[in-house]
Amino acid sequence: MNCSIDPVAECSVLVSFDCESSKSLSLQIGACATAILESHSDWIMNITPSYRTILVDYLPHRVSLANLIQSIEQTLKRLEASPFPEKESIVLPAFYDESTGPDLYRYFNDGLSLKQIIELHTQQTYTVSAIGFAPGFAFLTSVHSTLQKPRLDTPRVSVAKGSIAIANNQTAVYPNQSPGGWNIIGNCPIPLYNPLEQPMTPFSIGSIVRFKSVSKEAFLSLGGVIPGKDV
Repeated sequence: MNCSIDPVAECSVLVSFDCESSKSLSLQIGACATAILESHSDWIMNITPSYRTILVDYLPHRVSLANLIQSIEQTLKRLEASPFPEKESIVLPAFYDESTGPDLYRYFNDGLSLKQIIELHTQQTYTVSAIGFAPGFAFLTSVHSTLQKPRLDTPRVSVAKGSIAIANNQTAVYPNQSPGGWNIIGNCPIPLYNPLEQPMTPFSIGSIVRFKSVSKEAFLSLGGVIPGKDV
């Protein structure tokens, strides 16, 4: 496992993986983050995995920097001998319609039909490569090249909860109403973040995600809401 562990703050170290971000790396980082947290729960305040790194915030009064790095290295060496199995897919219902996808017209202008957009978005298997921006917001890669579009020049002040959006090679679901600048193509009706539950979100680094197109009736029965025109 080609990585380095370096102090980046008074109580933080950064585990950096020397390879390009990929589906297999996301699975590896997810497994490593879980193993580090489980093996050092008495020492660690927080752990934040991302595309190619894992940030570890630790309690310096409980463990020295040298001992922490050595222990993390040993944990990673044990993992290196084990396979990183894919996680069970998370299937998200999705309602693709102009009423929930205000940016679908951008694809229509390219000559794509709604049916083609749905097929291209639902045929992909996505991997959670990072979680951030907002609680429960999972960055999913990789979007089909035909659907890739840059972020909006001017972000929206408010994006509806559950909005399914695309920015370049990533797609995501806004877990709550928030500002946002991605291209919105539909809506997912099920809750994806609840701070009162454990786990708070179904996503973790390396999670496998697929979207399943549902009818308007199914969308509404699952708790979906058709937003107003101003989203």
